[in-house]
Amino acid sequence: MQTVEKRTTGWVVIETIRNYGVDTVFGIPGTHNLEFYRPLRQLGIRPVTSRHEQGAGYGSDGWSLQTGKPGVVITTSGPGLLNALSSAGTAYCESRPMIILAPGPARGAEFADVGTLHETKDQLGAASAIVEWGRRVQTAQEAVDAVHDAFEMFATSRPRPVYIEVPLDLLEEEAGIDAEATAARTFAAPAAPAAEAVAEAARLLDGAKQPVILAGGGSRGAVTELRALAERLSAPLVSTLNAKGVLDERHPLALGSNLRLAAARNVARDADVLLIVGSKLGEAELWTDALHATGTVIRVDILESQLNKNQRVDLGIVGDSATVIGAIVAELGAMSDAARARLEPAETLVIESLAAAARESERLSPRDAALAAAISAALPENAIVATDSSRIGYCGLLNELVVSKPNSTPYMATYATLGYGLPAALGARIGAPDRPSFVVIGDGALMFSVQEFITVVEQGLDVNVIVVDNGGYAEIEQNEADAGIAPVGVQLTQPDWAALGVAFGGAGRSVGNADELAEAVRTAVSDGGLQVIHIRQDRFDVGAAAFAAAEGGE
Repeated sequence: MQTVEKRTTGWVVIETIRNYGVDTVFGIPGTHNLEFYRPLRQLGIRPVTSRHEQGAGYGSDGWSLQTGKPGVVITTSGPGLLNALSSAGTAYCESRPMIILAPGPARGAEFADVGTLHETKDQLGAASAIVEWGRRVQTAQEAVDAVHDAFEMFATSRPRPVYIEVPLDLLEEEAGIDAEATAARTFAAPAAPAAEAVAEAARLLDGAKQPVILAGGGSRGAVTELRALAERLSAPLVSTLNAKGVLDERHPLALGSNLRLAAARNVARDADVLLIVGSKLGEAELWTDALHATGTVIRVDILESQLNKNQRVDLGIVGDSATVIGAIVAELGAMSDAARARLEPAETLVIESLAAAARESERLSPRDAALAAAISAALPENAIVATDSSRIGYCGLLNELVVSKPNSTPYMATYATLGYGLPAALGARIGAPDRPSFVVIGDGALMFSVQEFITVVEQGLDVNVIVVDNGGYAEIEQNEADAGIAPVGVQLTQPDWAALGVAFGGAGRSVGNADELAEAVRTAVSDGGLQVIHIRQDRFDVGAAAFAAAEGGE
């Protein structure tokens, strides 16, 4: 006899989310959140059980970057929610859509302080301090409306995480909500940009001697439009790390995601007309206090409040990046003689600036640059490569790796947390199963999420982990040395990384030079499953010529 499931509040919340196209959720089942899990199978939703709620949040972010849909995280009350909040902080800083669902105290039991399971003084307050908005609902209809409100924000404004708390008694209560109420809604498109502002932007850009485009994370939905504009204007385009690949980095006008390097950043600074698209121009993306643009500045952002943030502006345009840039391209029309005349000098400027940026990267960290070049050369061309707040990432790989699509390098430039890379790579693999998934990560960072090895195995995923072992927290050790502090707490004991991959049900190997690395990567992609490739950095031979070139930049 078939069991007829009751449609609890938990059920209709998940049903509403499913109706917006979300088919994967991340989290850990717990005593209090079972009603969120009850409908998953019937609704065709894949549950990914992480081994830590932080990993659930980062996994959902990796999945979201590939699918364009918000990551959904289910936690239990109290400690489960608090464990997930670092991932919410990441989504907030990097402007990424995320929904965190958790049960809360029963209605009337708020702040009771009587010792109930998972009791927390104010979990709504804790979450609300991190996310864009947090909401404790009182009825099933309020719960469903909260989901709709979240998707409306994701569709029409700056995407950031939200938290929906459902009291335990309400979560388990049968909901008198019909299917129509849970159906996905259609939201009004963002208002069209002001025609006068679009015309003025086109006039300024086409009349410039050296126009430059600076693309931030808010530009990732405008790939086609940005390429058309760059080509129409003969304008170099430089991106933040969050927008890496928004213009194919092999394009002759692409300065890559090198905004942190002065050689590329100064091209934007010195432009006589600079177009900034979807970036707050924060210190974490610039690696300096401010851009200090010297020319006319045009800025496009979905929020008016962003238009004067961290940089004065001469012309601000509020709107969706794809819509605004598309309108500017249409206003410009056919390529002008002035734009044709700019093309050769612009391409020459890009070549010279990229060469200078490469030298700068090598001076910044010669060993990381040389090793990152070897890793980049070994990776498949269409790989998704997550990384972490590891030296090999921000001092090496993200400078060396050339990508052709946005979201190919899941990362968190502003929040800069440890523990992101591995769960983000597994989430990315689920979201984009046709692309090889890698994480290139330092040993210190990997220890924050090594338990997710088993999630990779359990989910039957092909995820390749390249762990660069520099013996601990090398960046902080250098910071200590610069401050006149003898090394303390930074030289870490290492496990047998290759054996650890095997112990979790995957494969592992250590490599000592670029040829061995290339072969290990080919084997890993061919064999599938969890693949751990260990590099002990102080013993890795990148080749005498490569290292001499890197050292020569010192």
